[in-house]
Order: sequence, then structure tokens, then C-alpha cells
Amino acid sequence: MTARPPAPVTPDGRYIVVRGRLWRRSDPGLAPERREALVHDLMRARRAVRDAKQEGGAALAAARAAVDAAKHGLGERGAPWWTDGAPDYTRHLARNTPYAGWFAGLGEG
Repeated sequence: MTARPPAPVTPDGRYIVVRGRLWRRSDPGLAPERREALVHDLMRARRAVRDAKQEGGAALAAARAAVDAAKHGLGERGAPWWTDGAPDYTRHLARNTPYAGWFAGLGEG
């Protein structure tokens, strides 16, 4: 099995691009210990989602809420972590954003 190349990161460091779509990166201002704890929580919550899919119901809802909480803590969801007032293009196709020229230059879109 070959390792996947890392996802491209926008020049401003706000997003990664996966299959042509922008996804917000974690807040670079988080303390390393805090980031590590939140990533640990996120991985545990993702495993709980996987396990709860069999039973569904409240267990699945709780696991998904834990994923959401960890992603909010990391800055990947909720209000953008940058403070310059720029809009959030999370989940937008890169070709339909101000990053279109940069993305086209990657030769992926």
C-alpha cells in the first residue's frame, strides 16, 4: 500500500483541498498540548461513530456530537479562527473561490 501525498494547503494556510473542495484547517494558534488533546478526542469520537453505526440511535448521536465538539475546539468548524474578516469558503469547490487561480496552477482541477 502506498501512502497518499499530503493534501494541498492554500497559500494562506487556512484550507486543505480534498477532491477539489476546500476544508478548513485547525487553528494554528492552539497550544500544542491543547491541539494534541483535541485530536485525541476527535479520534476517539470517530471510533465511537464507527462502533455506534451498528446500533444507531442515541449512541450514534452522542458520538457524532463528540466529533462536532472536537472539530469546533480545533477550529475546523464554527466561527473562522482568522480575524481579518475574510469569508469562510469551507466546503466550496476551490475553482469557485478566490483560490481558483492557485488551484488551477496545481494541475488537479
